[in-house]
Amino acid sequence: MEIVTARGPAEVTLDDPRGAGGAAFLLVLTHGSNGGVDAPDLLAVREVALGLGGAVARVLQPFRAAGRRAPGSAVRQDEDWQQVIKVLRDRYGDLPLVQGGRSNGARVACRTAGAAGAAGVVALAFPLRPPGRPDRSRAGELREARDAGVEVLVVNGDRDPFGIPDPADAAEVAVLPGERHELAKNPAAVGAAVGPWLRRWTRSTG
Repeated sequence: MEIVTARGPAEVTLDDPRGAGGAAFLLVLTHGSNGGVDAPDLLAVREVALGLGGAVARVLQPFRAAGRRAPGSAVRQDEDWQQVIKVLRDRYGDLPLVQGGRSNGARVACRTAGAAGAAGVVALAFPLRPPGRPDRSRAGELREARDAGVEVLVVNGDRDPFGIPDPADAAEVAVLPGERHELAKNPAAVGAAVGPWLRRWTRSTG
């Protein structure tokens, strides 16, 4: 489906085999700055969520749908994201909302979690700081979600050049051995890290 935002349309790929009324939760995922919604780690999380009875929406943000590589202003990117979330929440009602993404998408999910009313955030390959710039930590974005009462799961590789967030800044930080920022070496391990955490929002649908 296409959702029009102030900066153009976002493209949303929906997987809801049980239908909006039968899903256990709604998981909304998005990509990194120069990526797409078919990244291996996103697909691994999608499979786990579907196996738990969730509905999954993968969002190609407006800047990527328009062919751009850079997201632009964080404020505007967050505004567009919240427009997308509103449409999806109207469609799925009061299902528990978990939003997430990889890299830049993880940052968006953290920054907007409180305003979106999310129950949780899946932050894949959270880019703690630009490589070689320890003075430019983005940990505040994780804390912003935490302080809004949103549970954040971080999944990072132990070889990620962007660094690894401190466990104190999230509900849980899973560090995968041998993985870099792409989290593409063993996507199944990403799914395995997310599954037990995501299960807490599974509810009986009768």
